[in-house]
Amino acid sequence: MGKKPYIKRFFGHLKTITRHKFEVTKLCFKCGLYKQGILHDLSKLSPIEFFSGVKYYQGFRSPIDAEREDIGYSLGWLHHKGKNKHHYEYWLDKDYKNLINVCIDMPMNYMLESVCDKIAASKIYNKNYTNSSPYEFFEKGKDKIFMGEENARRLRLLLEYLKDNGEEKALKYYKSLYKEWKRNKDFNI
Repeated sequence: MGKKPYIKRFFGHLKTITRHKFEVTKLCFKCGLYKQGILHDLSKLSPIEFFSGVKYYQGFRSPIDAEREDIGYSLGWLHHKGKNKHHYEYWLDKDYKNLINVCIDMPMNYMLESVCDKIAASKIYNKNYTNSSPYEFFEKGKDKIFMGEENARRLRLLLEYLKDNGEEKALKYYKSLYKEWKRNKDFNI
């Protein structure tokens, strides 16, 4: 649990999630994802996510990590990933017949929202943000996640495009991908 007084953690967490949501909303709008930008992460205001976030707020990293270190799991995260389709974990299931985990390919609109989410999180938590930051964060942690090859390939391509071309050009590219996907739901990169 955080050592800051409760009121400071409360307002610190509220400020962080508000800044993050605002940044994701701006990015989503630039990609044409208006509804997703408006609805992004509203579950963070639910009691289970919000008060868990306040309890473990530190200001320099996600409270989810602190909660996991303290009790071994995060109730807030379990709720969050089950409510928000821009997280790859939402798209994981279990095939009980074959006793294997199944990764479902994320639809393009949620993949793009996921990219916007990663950009915004990198800006909020990384004081030295560059267009490479989201890509580097993904590459650093890729061996610790069960994402599915296709989702990982697509996410890597989108983050690499940002790294190589800058935010303005990347967002225009993402918007073109979204428009193409809306015309043809079978479209993929």
